Amino acid sequence: MNVNIHDSWKSYLQPEFEKPYFKNLTDFVREEYSKHQCFPPGNEIFNAFEHCHFEDLKVVIIGQDPYHDVGQAHGLCFSVNDDIKHPPSLINIFKEIEQDLEIPYPKSGNLLRWANQGVLLLNATLTVRAHMAGSHQNKGWEIFTDAVIKIISEQKNNVIFLLWGSYAKQKIKLINPKKHQSLLSGHPSPLSANRGLWFGNKHFSKTNFLLEQALEKPVNW
Repeated sequence: MNVNIHDSWKSYLQPEFEKPYFKNLTDFVREEYSKHQCFPPGNEIFNAFEHCHFEDLKVVIIGQDPYHDVGQAHGLCFSVNDDIKHPPSLINIFKEIEQDLEIPYPKSGNLLRWANQGVLLLNATLTVRAHMAGSHQNKGWEIFTDAVIKIISEQKNNVIFLLWGSYAKQKIKLINPKKHQSLLSGHPSPLSANRGLWFGNKHFSKTNFLLEQALEKPVNW
């Protein structure tokens, strides 16, 4: 498994890479990728840590599982490669941004533009077998990504965590509320959004307001 991460993360994450659970996880992922079609591509599994540098990190968005259809997942939660049809959750994210900030719906679903501004797009599970949602859950990824959230909570200040849906909301226990802000809402999936739990949360304008309060540059969503 190629651990492609920016140098700024290495001193924080190296202790995790050396733990027994991570060695077992690496063996599992290597075997899965050798026997089955899996996503994202091996060199993009850690894309979130390559493009959002630790010192620049100011917002964390937590997803659950990578997209499991061809060409979609590239290591950033909710994001798809350029020229890929936008999945339903991403459509609803963009619709909320459109309403909240009164900016046009974007052509590309590639959220690298967010990552490069200090938004960590972190799935709880970083790999998946093709067309089998949740197939790599409970293999060790969650231990790793929970550790990442704890490290951010301990080592950073004034980070804004966007926790969408019941799964992400559980992560609030890993976040120090005296140092960080968490914004909670329903998930952007159609099931949740159609029940009135997503639209109107204004998380994007609220995030920028909180960043400005902390004398940070707002995100160009």
